[in-house]
Amino acid sequence: MVLSSSVLVLNRLYQPVHVTSVRRALILLYRGAAKAVDERYQTFDFESWAELTAALHEESIGTPHKRLRVPRVILLQAYDHLPRARVRFSRLNVYARDHNTCQYCSRTPSRAELNLDHVIPRSHGGVTSWENVVCSCVPCNLRKGGRTPEQAHMKLKRTPSRPRWTPFFRGPPKTGAFYQQWLPFLTLSDMAYWNAELED
Repeated sequence: MVLSSSVLVLNRLYQPVHVTSVRRALILLYRGAAKAVDERYQTFDFESWAELTAALHEESIGTPHKRLRVPRVILLQAYDHLPRARVRFSRLNVYARDHNTCQYCSRTPSRAELNLDHVIPRSHGGVTSWENVVCSCVPCNLRKGGRTPEQAHMKLKRTPSRPRWTPFFRGPPKTGAFYQQWLPFLTLSDMAYWNAELED
């Protein structure tokens, strides 16, 4: 559905800060909190955006009076900050970093069957940090117990590390879509997210 598809959100300095839905982007435009950005980097408030005629090849949504072009990039009017460069250490963010995948067996069970594992157990002096905690399925966590991966004869799929924040840290947009209009606003490291070869 078009209304739930993705829109890149820029701060006032044209830096990407978030990905939102078309529905939320149109609300921000209508309230005057954001402007739409077109392929020529021109900005439009809601009224001027609504005046643009949606070409046949463009995505649009119907309103009671006309068809409205779907914005793929919006510019916030009163926000010039970047989100903190540090990703908060939390269960949800560890799951996001590890793509909800057990770092021992590569299974991707439901969240209810996932938990966190200390690679070096706390009983062996391991600390609770990005570099020592991984996503694990319950059977692998029970199998490993209070041992190191070497002691349990288990191998980590990759060495855990602190993730770098990008607008896509929590994963690609729900639709998995990536839009050409986003390219000029993304850094090489943001692009690396999309082009990185995934490990087996």
